[in-house]
Amino acid sequence: MAVGRRKCAIARVRLVSGSGKIEINGKDGVGYFASESVLGYVKQVFDVVDAAGKFDVIARVVGGGITGQAGAVRLGIARALEKVDAELRPALKAAGMLTRDARVKERKKSGQPGARRRFQFSKR
Repeated sequence: MAVGRRKCAIARVRLVSGSGKIEINGKDGVGYFASESVLGYVKQVFDVVDAAGKFDVIARVVGGGITGQAGAVRLGIARALEKVDAELRPALKAAGMLTRDARVKERKKSGQPGARRRFQFSKR
């Protein structure tokens, strides 16, 4: 088991030896992530360590949007694979799979319309 986070999404991931099935919040991975490219982003971890089809993934994800949740699941899978076999760490680290992406939405400040945008200045 491992936890992955991305933006506002938190994924609790459990790896079980199996045939490569991905289940997220009780749904099949293809049904949960609408596009194939997002699911491919999640499966990228298995391609890096040549473990495709060896593990089933059972994940519980809360918060965020589809992309953030996919990133959280991907980090959770990478961390869980590292727990299963510590020798996979260099390959995962080199591919950047173990790095937590700290980019989150900046908060809106008072006195301006957005996080960075200022109201238009008028001299006269």
